[in-house]
Amino acid sequence: MFRNAFRNGLSLNHGKCRATHFPLLFHFGFKRARPMVVNQRWISGPPTPNQQNPSPIDDVAPESSSSSDGGGWKGTTFKMFESAVTTFASIAMLGLVGYSYTQYYKYLVLEKIENAFRPGDPVLELAAHVKQVPPGDIPGTGEDYDRWIPRDEQLKLDAIVCGESGGHYHLLIGEKGTGKSSMLIDAMSKIDGEGVAMFEAHADLEIFRVRLGKALDFEFHEDNIGSLFSIRGPRDASALLDIERAFNKLEKVALKRRKTVGRPLVLIINSVHLLRDDDDGRDLLELIQQRAEQWAASNLVTVVFNSDDYWVYERLKQNAARMEVTPVGDLQKDRALQALANYRMKYFNEQTPPETLEKVYDKIGGRLTYLNRVAKSKDMISMCDHICDTEKTWFLNQCWILGEEMDDDVMDQQKFASAAMVLAKALVDKEKEMESIYHHETGHILPEIPLHEARQIMTRADFIKSYDHINVFTIDSRAMVRADSVPMQNAFREICSEGGFDEHLEATLERISAIESLGRTRELTIKDLWNGGKYKITARNSKGNVDKDLTFEVLPGKKDDDDEDGV
Repeated sequence: MFRNAFRNGLSLNHGKCRATHFPLLFHFGFKRARPMVVNQRWISGPPTPNQQNPSPIDDVAPESSSSSDGGGWKGTTFKMFESAVTTFASIAMLGLVGYSYTQYYKYLVLEKIENAFRPGDPVLELAAHVKQVPPGDIPGTGEDYDRWIPRDEQLKLDAIVCGESGGHYHLLIGEKGTGKSSMLIDAMSKIDGEGVAMFEAHADLEIFRVRLGKALDFEFHEDNIGSLFSIRGPRDASALLDIERAFNKLEKVALKRRKTVGRPLVLIINSVHLLRDDDDGRDLLELIQQRAEQWAASNLVTVVFNSDDYWVYERLKQNAARMEVTPVGDLQKDRALQALANYRMKYFNEQTPPETLEKVYDKIGGRLTYLNRVAKSKDMISMCDHICDTEKTWFLNQCWILGEEMDDDVMDQQKFASAAMVLAKALVDKEKEMESIYHHETGHILPEIPLHEARQIMTRADFIKSYDHINVFTIDSRAMVRADSVPMQNAFREICSEGGFDEHLEATLERISAIESLGRTRELTIKDLWNGGKYKITARNSKGNVDKDLTFEVLPGKKDDDDEDGV
């Protein structure tokens, strides 16, 4: 290769040549030769005969090894630092995003709960509280005529719902259908639901939790996506703990509202009697009452309980310090007649004669739900009779007694039924002893017995709550027991006045006593003595001689004189 270079007149530069000059050889010596690619390096002179071909790597090895000693460690350190900074930046960014989301989510939760108390409420939309009776259709009414009958309790409930009455929490107690929920909804409609949340209670704590969350617009952190940022969300918990969390969030919103508005929030829990009187129900009621007491003292939230049963009052009474009880009963006679006339005008656009209104009230009393049903019927008197028959049938299906022929397998149910019949008879007897059972202004006067005397009459203390729950008897806030309604008292009167009822009730009670006596008595018999059998007993002395013989036998029993006479 070097010889060809000298032939072409190329000079050497101090015995060396650049590898980049070799393409020139092909350019001048050969016309169509492909250029040869040679690594760019310096090549020393031609090798000697005893020298092997020089390795290209050996020529540059000393320089590369010397440069890698310092530069390699620096490159590795820089790469490690770069990786550490990148990892730290990624973790910091992830933590910053997660923290920002957590703070935003907490703010969003409070904002949603606060929005739940702004004007407008789904309860008002579902209730469809529309006043449809035009003014002036009924004599004596003016432009302010309303089908809604004003009650004494309405003004108090208006003050509670609008937030003017603070420092207490309230319990509304009364029979089913007396208008408790209607008055609460009417009070909410006057302020368009601003600052008020209302929901229905339920015996299942999970359903109660869902309904509370719907009323407060609180998802219980179920919509939290913090796990995407490796942030641990709220741990799985029971329904009772979730309800406690919801109350914590509500308390924060109430604190903010007190600074800006100055009025407390109102939380209405309807149908509290649907909670079971067991450990779970009592724990939930205790949790809500503790919060109600605390919020009432600080004027943050006013809790309103609405119940049909007396056991809720008994349970709350134990720890109550700021509770106010508001009893709600049937309408008095004058307002009941007015309500019936207004309902009749709404549904049929007719003016009902006062005599017909009087007959209706005499049969069903002033219960709003009954008045509404009667007003919707074309024949109001027949509807009144139907309501009375329905109440009587309900009482008989729940508490009828089976008499002397009943089987011992129905012992427990007959104890429940006979106690109810004894109490119903006591109320009817009490009614006979009253001077008057009807007032021309106030209307019906139902007989009532104190709760402790009612338990004494029944000889049972646990049945009365069950009777209250099935709407047979009712217990008011004064612990007085009476019939649940006027039709139910009419049913008591009809049943107890039937021929042979007293004897039938007495036979049932004697049969129950006999079955209980059999359960407490143990009878021992010796089969060998049946049909004239005998036992012979021989006594011997120490020598084995017979001292005496004894015969053990059973003599026939002596009959009573009544049995001999065949009576």
